[in-house]
Amino acid sequence: MVVYGKQVARLIVLKSPHSIQNIYLAKEIDKSFFALLKSVNKPIIRLDAKKAQALAKGGNHQGCLLEINPLEPVDFTLIKTMNFIVVLCGVSDVGNIGSIIRVSYALGVDCIVICSIKSLKQEGVLRASSGAFLQMPFCVVHNPLDVANELKQAGFTLYGADMQGSNEVVNVAHKKALFLGSENQGLSKRIIAKMDFILTISMEREFDSLNVGTAGAILIDRMINGRIG
Repeated sequence: MVVYGKQVARLIVLKSPHSIQNIYLAKEIDKSFFALLKSVNKPIIRLDAKKAQALAKGGNHQGCLLEINPLEPVDFTLIKTMNFIVVLCGVSDVGNIGSIIRVSYALGVDCIVICSIKSLKQEGVLRASSGAFLQMPFCVVHNPLDVANELKQAGFTLYGADMQGSNEVVNVAHKKALFLGSENQGLSKRIIAKMDFILTISMEREFDSLNVGTAGAILIDRMINGRIG
């Protein structure tokens, strides 16, 4: 797959140089950045502006593109040994997925499970996460109900985010999973029925809801730092 932009390229060179297949440059770059790219000992290919735009699909490539191996998901069996999982149930916008991955990586979530989407656009998620996707373990499972059942059997306490949830203080378990619903419909009734606790975010002013990326960030922080309720 092809990713682009100087910040993402720099992170990949520093954090995951083994994943790089080819480096594409569409304009001159500063000497220090070029030296960094050259240090990975991969082919550096010059492109004209038209070809670079085609590879970036019209995105702002900043003159630097990398062809890298697709990121590999972890096996679901490994997830059962972890302590804090975030499960995305139908979240499809790459910006929201990337935002949640960035926060999850920064705050110490162990893994992201992505459910109920047709395909995961890794390139877009990688850019939206500002490169955090490189280091964040993830897994793709079609049915979130299967995830809920498996985690429950593995001793996880399940927390769901919903506007109709409770404002009461709840205990945060050691092994826990936070389920976040889709941008349009939230969590389904069948998923909500599987949850041990339903969490909500109180609003000081009248407003319908928060973006799932924003809501997820608030709840992840509260669960890690013991401020649920």
